[in-house]
Amino acid sequence: MRSSASRAVAAGALLLLSACAQPGALPICTAPLKPALEVSLYFGRDKPTGGQVSDAEWASFVTEIVTPQFPAGHSVVDTDGQYRNASGRIVRESSKLIVIVVFDAPTHHPKVTSIVDTYVKRFGQESVLRVERPVCAGL
Repeated sequence: MRSSASRAVAAGALLLLSACAQPGALPICTAPLKPALEVSLYFGRDKPTGGQVSDAEWASFVTEIVTPQFPAGHSVVDTDGQYRNASGRIVRESSKLIVIVVFDAPTHHPKVTSIVDTYVKRFGQESVLRVERPVCAGL
């Protein structure tokens, strides 16, 4: 069993080590996993003019815009969500979630920005929620 002094030293060392980590820094991974970044993009399907982004429109968007930016792969998930729009109203809508794991951060930024900007313009959206988090990943 450790003494109080050795526990305090160990706790202090952990605090110092965690203080050195940069926010958003890629993690230290155990082989065969490698540091990567998981990018999650949430696309609302309701159009401001009424109706929804159709399945055919969505498929075309993924084929023309997403796949060329990330040809190595991505996942698409059907979701339901809600958000507060610019006018303050709570909006509930069906959505699509695209998850992309990148090993070449930060070169992915212009690709993701292009996807988001194209969706916003093409379908008249207010925004696309973007979440990025460091992960350990491997194939």
